[in-house]
This record gives sequence, C-alpha cells and structure tokens, in this order.
Amino acid sequence: MSDKRGVRAATTGVRMLVGALVAAACVVGTVLAVSAPLPGVMHEPAQAEVTPLPGDTVLVCNGDARAIGRDSANPLQQTSAGSPQFTTGSIGAEPETTLLSAGDLADAGEVRRLTGAPDDRTAPLIAATESVTLTADDLTGFAALPCREAATESWLVGGTVETGSSDLVVLTNPGAVPSSVTLTSYSDTPGTTTKVVPAGGQIVVPLASVAAGATAPVVHVEATGSPVRAVLQTSLVRTLDPVGVDLVDAVAAPQRHPVIPAVQIVQDDGDGASSAVLRLMAPRDDARATVTVREIGSSAVASTFDVELEQGFPVEVGFSSLDPGMYSVEVDADVAVLAAVREQDGGGPGSDFAWATPAPEFTDEVLVAVPAGPAAALYLTNDEDTDATVTIEATDGGDPEQVTVPAGSSLEVDVDPQTVYTLTTSSAVHAAVTMSAKGALAAWPVWPPASGENSIVVYP
Repeated sequence: MSDKRGVRAATTGVRMLVGALVAAACVVGTVLAVSAPLPGVMHEPAQAEVTPLPGDTVLVCNGDARAIGRDSANPLQQTSAGSPQFTTGSIGAEPETTLLSAGDLADAGEVRRLTGAPDDRTAPLIAATESVTLTADDLTGFAALPCREAATESWLVGGTVETGSSDLVVLTNPGAVPSSVTLTSYSDTPGTTTKVVPAGGQIVVPLASVAAGATAPVVHVEATGSPVRAVLQTSLVRTLDPVGVDLVDAVAAPQRHPVIPAVQIVQDDGDGASSAVLRLMAPRDDARATVTVREIGSSAVASTFDVELEQGFPVEVGFSSLDPGMYSVEVDADVAVLAAVREQDGGGPGSDFAWATPAPEFTDEVLVAVPAGPAAALYLTNDEDTDATVTIEATDGGDPEQVTVPAGSSLEVDVDPQTVYTLTTSSAVHAAVTMSAKGALAAWPVWPPASGENSIVVYP
C-alpha cells in the first residue's frame, strides 16, 4: 500500500509541475501576443510626383515719366514729362506686348505688359528695360528701370518729402481684376492710405500724401485682388534749379543680409556732406546692423560700422570717410532689415542722383537688358567662400566673356547700351547695372527669373 501511495504522490507532483509550467507558458504567450502586431494586409498608398506646368511670364513696365504742378490753375494735374526708350530681348519665342491704361496722365505714352508663354514645360526668359533723359525746367536727369513682375507685397526704400521734391508712387495693375492697394509709410510721422488700381491700369499717389513730414520715408505696399508693380519716381528742385530724377524699384522683402553691388562715391566740392547716404530700417523688431564697405575689385574692408535700429524708424548714415570710387555695400543684421543707398554726382544745376537697392543672389541663367543711355557697367559681387565663374554673352552675337569673381570680392565688366546679355554662373553671385555720365546717373539690381514650380506628391 505504501508503494502505491508513493507512486500516486509522485504522479500528482508531476501533474502539478506540468500544470504550473503550462499556466506560466500561457501567461507569457498572452503577454507576447498583446505586444506583438496583429496580422493584417499592408500596402503603400498609390502616389505620383507631379511638377505643375509653369505659367506665363509677365513683366510690367513703368511707362512715361510724370510731371506734376506744371499748370498753376490745376497744380495736381499730371502730364507726361518724357516717354522712355525701350530695350527688350528673350530666349525663345518673342513675348506678346499689350498696352495698359494710364487714365490719369495727360498725353500718356505706352505702358507695356510683356507676356511670354511657356515652351515645352519651360518658362521663357524675358528681359526689358526703359530709360529716359529729362531736360525740362522742372525735371532734369537720367533714369532707367527694368520691367518686372507684379507682386502682392513690396517695399519702396527711397525718396523724400522735403521742400522742392515731387515724389510719386506709381502703381500698375497688369491683372484682369481691380486691386486694392494699401500704402503704409514708416517714419517719425507714419501714415496709411488705400487706393484702388483698376484692372489693366495705372495710377499715381503723391508720396507726400502718405508720408507727410517724414525725413526718410519707407513705404510698405500691400495689394489684394491682383498683384501690382510699385515704382517710386523721385525728383528734386533746389532754389528753382532741378537737381536730378530717378525711378526707384521696389524691394521684395526685408533681408538679414542685403547686398548692394555698386555704389558710386564722387568728389565732394561742397559743404563736406557725403555724396552717398545709406537708408536703413528694421520693420518688425529692433535690430543691430553691421555695415561693411569694400572697394570694387578688392576684398579689403574700406569701412565698417554698426547701426542701432528701432523698430519702424528709418535712419540714414553717410559715407563721408570714403574716397571717390566704386564700392559694394553689405549689411549684416540680427533681424531682417531694408536698405538702399542714395548716390549723387553733385548738388547744383546739372547734377543727378540715383537710388541703389539690394540685389538678390542668383545661380540660374538670367537675362539682362541694358537700355539706351550713357556708359554702362555690370558689377558682380561674390559674398561666398569660393570663387565664382560668370559667363557674359550678348544675345545678338559675339564671343562670350568669362570672368572669375573672387570669394569675398567683386569686379566690374563694361557692357554696351541697347544690348541684352545672358549671365550664367558657377555659384551664387549678386549683380547690378549702372549707367553714368556728367549729370546722368542710374543704378538697378539684376533680378533672377521668377522661381519655377516645385514638384508635389499626388495621392489618387
């Protein structure tokens, strides 16, 4: 009996051990099953990368220079002061030219809109520039301005409302619907006004109506309904003598590192004031800006200084310590700022002035139209760490010219008036065109073509 009890006890112990192991295995399996992914059918969603077709390239020109106050019986009436000479070129098919309306301008000439349709999924390259020489009793000087795309937002850095000025903000709407445009002046006496620019039309707003009392105005242009092209026509009369005129292109947006490739300093024979003045403003925050000036063709620093900026208040700084010559100006700020330089070749009768604005860098091929006028030059600035090789070629033939722009330096290349050039570069550079003679100054940046459309992923 005792042997049978022993066998039963042993059997019961084995059964209990096996049961405990099975129970433990079930617990472990349950835990692992909960943490493991459930079986299922998985697949990648259908998708396709699509690059949208580029739209038309549309450039807007400024048209006639304007005079105001020539009729004493109607001092606000505007008349044409001179029709510009027009230079244009393209790579590919010729753009279509249509005319816009300048309904408020007596004896208005042509305000052109150039439209280039894409070819084989490629946006066309178009360049056009206007230039005008004025020799009237109330307006003298030379002005030139490229035709450019309209924008929903831009900034005008330049001009004045001091006694003797007749500055005008020219707004052109190339679109098919009216545009409501708000002009906001940043200065010690800020102001705002809103105007409606008709579809396919052009209007003018006197700067003094927006920035009355401002010593160094900066104007923010915001358009809704349709993009507009904003241009500032600025002129000055001192003691009944006209002392220059200019057309100032709009700046697209504030930048932390604006670069102005070409600023001319002339011999000062007057009261010791600088022949060039830098206007700076930080529109959104207080800022500290460092200004670095280099002579063209040199990487050595000719002058450097810091400027403290209070949000929304433009300041001006002269370059009286610089010797006569051509310089590049770079600004480095801790927040985005706006910058432009006013240069002049004297202060008396027969003189002229120009506003030089920042030039964006470009890496793709660009087209540059040099208009009719005095001697012209192309200035290239390389603010990168490696040398850049730039090829310059006239579209009407001739051998291309290849130049190397050293890192941290700049150079000058002579170009011909009434000629269109292609520029290609091995790395990013900034460029500007200047035209100058006695009593004739103009300067403007080279703008890259509008950016192409980025690819997008489509999920059916």
